[in-house]
Formats: sequence, C-alpha cells, structure tokens
Amino acid sequence: MLIQEHNILLNIRAKNKESVLWELAKLAQQDCPQLDQDTLYRLLLEREQIGSTGVGNGVAIPHVRIENLDSILLFFGRTHDGVGYDSVDNQPVYFIVMIISPADKPAEYLETLGAVSRFLKQPEIRRELRLAHDAKEIKKIFQQFH
Repeated sequence: MLIQEHNILLNIRAKNKESVLWELAKLAQQDCPQLDQDTLYRLLLEREQIGSTGVGNGVAIPHVRIENLDSILLFFGRTHDGVGYDSVDNQPVYFIVMIISPADKPAEYLETLGAVSRFLKQPEIRRELRLAHDAKEIKKIFQQFH
C-alpha cells in the first residue's frame, strides 16, 4: 500500500460526504492531471449511491475504477471534527482512504480494497493516524503495514 506524501490531506475542512469527495477528487487531479475532477467526483458519487463506503469505526474507503489508468492510486484524508458519511454504524468519519484503480485490473483493485480495509480495522492504526503530525508520519504508518 504505497501512498505518496502529496496525496495526503491532514485537515479536511469539508463538513459532509460530498465535500470530502470533492476535496479528494481535486487532490487526485493535482496528482494525476489526466483525471478530471468533475468526472472523478461524479463516479465517486455514483459509487456511493450503490452503498455507502463508510465502513464504520470512523473510516470511509471511497473507491472507483477508471479507464486508461496505469496503476492504483491511494489518497488519504483526515478530519478532526468528523463528517457525516452515512456510515454503516451511523458514526462520523475521521479517516478517508480513496482508491482509484485501473478498470482493467480487477484483481489488484479487490486486493487493495481488502488490504486497506484490514489496515484501518486495527484500533492501534487508527490511533496512530489520529496522532500523526504530518504527511511523512502518515506515510510511515501506511508503509509498516504489509
């Protein structure tokens, strides 16, 4: 689970799910200019209509598959105040890991989604993510998980 420091937002200002997804879509376009923010945002919202990606324990894992992408991209966002996200446990979300995957790599996509889910289910990991002071610390936390 490789995440780049420039793909980490430590202080998401959004107050709702839609705004969180918009901020992360903007971050994704900055990292990967061939991704269109509006299109990515629409795809994320369409995925949320199927079922909320708020998986509980303060975690959301929005994910989409996109054509003409070479590799899986990970983005991390954290909010200190929590965001209403229609989570399965009806609790606010504090940690968001967005996965953007090439459409032609379904096995890698499912493997990454499972790994991120297992990673964020660990209370100690969530505690470390909450206490991290900068993107470098967040990246280290991700790197320690294999």
